[in-house]
Amino acid sequence: MTPEQKIEQLTGRRPTAMEPLRGGCIGTVRRARMPSERDLVVKIGDASAKLSIEGEMLRYLEEHSALPVPHVLHSSDELLIMEFIESSGHGSSQAHVHAANLLAELHTHTVDRYGFDRDTLIGSLDQPNPWYDDWVDFFAEQRLMYLADRCVEKGQMSSSLRDKVERLCHRLDRYIDAPNPPALIHGDVWGGNVLFDGDQVAGFVDPAVYYADPEIELAFTALFSTFEQSFYDRYDELNGIRDGFWEVRKDIYNVYPLLVHVWHFGGSYVSQVRRGVGRFV
Repeated sequence: MTPEQKIEQLTGRRPTAMEPLRGGCIGTVRRARMPSERDLVVKIGDASAKLSIEGEMLRYLEEHSALPVPHVLHSSDELLIMEFIESSGHGSSQAHVHAANLLAELHTHTVDRYGFDRDTLIGSLDQPNPWYDDWVDFFAEQRLMYLADRCVEKGQMSSSLRDKVERLCHRLDRYIDAPNPPALIHGDVWGGNVLFDGDQVAGFVDPAVYYADPEIELAFTALFSTFEQSFYDRYDELNGIRDGFWEVRKDIYNVYPLLVHVWHFGGSYVSQVRRGVGRFV
């Protein structure tokens, strides 16, 4: 069955056009122009794309939080169909405040342990999520060391830099002494995954969810300059940003997304990991 036929089966309407969209590191992405209903986004890949996981993550966020995400109509490993969200660029300062309201609310959804019910993805990279009672152990073993080993296996990073990451892991409890409770995070909040529409956020896409210390989400947004200062001011009003985050923990947490980028792209991200780790080792 073609994507067009699947859409017709789901909606009773056949798309009038299938237009390419930018983005998507897994497979191809199309906008399905619908004759009367809201347009749809169609992601197409082979079985290795694991698009069903993205569909599960979006459904989880829709069911367990107020975060605006596209409604999923169909998901399988090879095909993901969801509603298209209209957006209009960078967004105003008020839209960045709205983003803080949304992520602060998301981070109020907590459980007793760190991890998730299943492994997820960040981009096309597997993201293991076994349940842990201890955040520092989870971050060291399932984020930093997991990624460092994967980067060495792929030939993107030297074993000597991997060993420095390991030394950092042995020192983490010096810097992360009182983590926040396990909170639901989006997991991949860079600018391309936040859809603004004027003074508000229309939606968040391409999640990499799990339960974490939410500071790791704030660090990620700072690394990629996702938001203006108004976002952090508002988030601090709502949930608080503890002392030491900006000075120390932000840079420690950002070793993880930098390792993700080393695995995907290599290049200058290797030197950024070296500098980030070198500050503490």
